[in-house]
Amino acid sequence: MKVSVWDTYVKREDGKLMHFDILVPDHLNDEQIILNYGTTYLNSKAFKTESISSKICRFCHVEHATDTIINDVENKGFSIIEMENCD
Repeated sequence: MKVSVWDTYVKREDGKLMHFDILVPDHLNDEQIILNYGTTYLNSKAFKTESISSKICRFCHVEHATDTIINDVENKGFSIIEMENCD
């Protein structure tokens, strides 16, 4: 399975900048759906963040998905790769 990677940066309430990728099926290009996935992820965090927007969430590239990512996409519609300040 190929997935599109959306590079995302969101400011946390403590001022730190979160960096994470939202991975979705490569045929999905509806920005609102992708932003909603990002919001779902942010709502799962114990801290508050700024709202996600297309200014801070951009398509980056397409790559082959790992088994873990495929499982996430099949079950939730998306997968997240946490990069910086996500805990």
